[in-house]
Amino acid sequence: MRNYISKKGRIVTMQSGCSPSFEEVVIEHGRAIYKYILSLVKHKELAEDIYQEVLLAAYLAYPSIKEQSKYRGWFFTIAINKCRDYWRKENKSKQFWREEVYSYSASFEPTVIPEEEVLHKFSAQQMAEKINLLPDIYKNPIYLYYYQDYSLIEIAKKSNLPMSTIKTRMRRAKERLRPKMHSLA
Repeated sequence: MRNYISKKGRIVTMQSGCSPSFEEVVIEHGRAIYKYILSLVKHKELAEDIYQEVLLAAYLAYPSIKEQSKYRGWFFTIAINKCRDYWRKENKSKQFWREEVYSYSASFEPTVIPEEEVLHKFSAQQMAEKINLLPDIYKNPIYLYYYQDYSLIEIAKKSNLPMSTIKTRMRRAKERLRPKMHSLA
């Protein structure tokens, strides 16, 4: 039998040539591991859960450690890996919820109230009338962009004009429409 003093100042008895028991290693390093986990996850109950997982993983792998000097680093490595596992799982869960909510909201078609539909058609018709009052050089890009879903590049190619010209005409058309649209509101 051999006695040694742990880092905590406790006297630990061991047989010569034997490594300390798992319990002794946990007594020596457990508190530091828990504090480390808590500093990473910032939540007491979560830190306790991860600490339990660390202890279980360490207990199962304990016989494979040959050198006593590596226990502390080994424990910390298990702790950080368990925290990373938790974070990965948490990120996948968050991603799942984001995708599910998006797919649900994208597939959900709200019912249209007939009055709203009539008002929308009326305002769209008034908008088309206001656009028709514009000169052709402004009317064509607006019509292609908003009613035919052309991109600015496609409009430039179709009209054989530079992109900067199309952008300028779109901006000027919107500036001319803005005062007319206030009368609709």
